[in-house]
Amino acid sequence: MVSTTRAEPPRATATEPLPSSQLAGAAPIAVVGCALSGLISGTFYALVPAWMQDAGIARETIALFMLVAVLGGLAFQVPVGWLSDRFDRRLVLAGLSLGFAGIAVVLLHVPRSLSTVLPPAVLLGGFMSTVSPVCVAHAHDRMPADRVVAVSGKLILLSGLGSVVGPLIGTGLMAQFGIDGVFYFMAAAALTLAVPAASRSLSTAAPRHLDRPFEILAPQAASLAHDPLDAGNEIPSPVTS
Repeated sequence: MVSTTRAEPPRATATEPLPSSQLAGAAPIAVVGCALSGLISGTFYALVPAWMQDAGIARETIALFMLVAVLGGLAFQVPVGWLSDRFDRRLVLAGLSLGFAGIAVVLLHVPRSLSTVLPPAVLLGGFMSTVSPVCVAHAHDRMPADRVVAVSGKLILLSGLGSVVGPLIGTGLMAQFGIDGVFYFMAAAALTLAVPAASRSLSTAAPRHLDRPFEILAPQAASLAHDPLDAGNEIPSPVTS
C-alpha cells in the first residue's frame, strides 16, 4: 500500500547543529537530569533483574516486579505532567528525585516478600520514569521553539550515555556490596539531581510555560508535502471505477 501511494514524503530541511555548550548553558538542570535519569534507569533495568535471578528468585516473581515498576511509570505520566505544567519544573524534578531516593532506601529495609515489595516498586518506577520527560520539557522552555528536534536529540544522547555508564559502575558496586550497593548508588544519583534542581529553582526565575496549539493533520492532506511553488502542478488523483 505504501509503494502505490501518490503522496510524496516531506522534504528534509537543513537544520543547524546545536552546540552542547549552548544547551548546557541554557538548561543545565535538564542536561544533568537526562544523564542521571539514563544512569538510574539503565542500572535498574540491567542489574536488578540479574541480581534477583542470581538470588534464586522465581522468574514469575521477577517478571511481576519489573511489570509493576513499568506500570508505575505509566501511571505517573499524567499527574506528573499536570504538576510540571503548573509549577516550576525544577521543583518537580527535585521532588521526583527525592521520592526516588527515599523509595530506593525503603526497598532495602522492608521484608522481601511479594506483598511488601510490589507497592514500593510502583512508586520507584513512577519516579524513575518521569524524570527524563520533565527534563526535556524544561529544556524546551529554555530553548527557541525551532530547536525542538535538536534539543530532544541531544538529551536522548545524554540519556543513552548514562544508561551505558550506570550498569558499568553498578556492576562493581554489586560485586562488593550486593544489591544494597546498587540501590544506594541509584539513590545517590537521584540526590545529585535533587540538590541543584532545588537550588536553581530558588535562585533563578522559572521560564514561562508556553501553550502551543496542537493540530492533527488529516492523512489526505498530501499537498502539504509539496513545495508551494508546485501547487499548480499537483498530480491528479487516481480515477476510481
